[in-house]
Amino acid sequence: MKFLVVLAVAVACAAADVSHIVKSDESQAPIVRSDYEIQPQGDFQYAYETGNGIVSQAEGVVKNPASENAALEVKGTVRYTAPDGTPISYEYVANENGFQPTGSHLPVPPPIPELILRSLQYIADHPAPVVPVVKKTV
Repeated sequence: MKFLVVLAVAVACAAADVSHIVKSDESQAPIVRSDYEIQPQGDFQYAYETGNGIVSQAEGVVKNPASENAALEVKGTVRYTAPDGTPISYEYVANENGFQPTGSHLPVPPPIPELILRSLQYIADHPAPVVPVVKKTV
């Protein structure tokens, strides 16, 4: 009897429609478009689009290439659809100041309270006095 119950459960699991639970493997999405260009000095451009609706493009420029302070600045955009169906789109700049994305879906911090702003301004207007440290030799 136990064997029949286990067999019935196994058949039910094998025949169950789980397509609403198991999503398709998005790692197998085809590349619909892919363009790139790389310059010898390090500048580049790329753009691609996948079959599942992901679109991305970026361009990078080497700033101050002949100096010790050479830095890469990348500007780009990304568009895709979130798993819940929400369209996501953002732009970004990545440079010596870090990655700086902008998009309507990104969280925004609350405004700084007025008392904090006034306190910060007071601190800026009244810096602490600098007291020289004199080291005595014995």
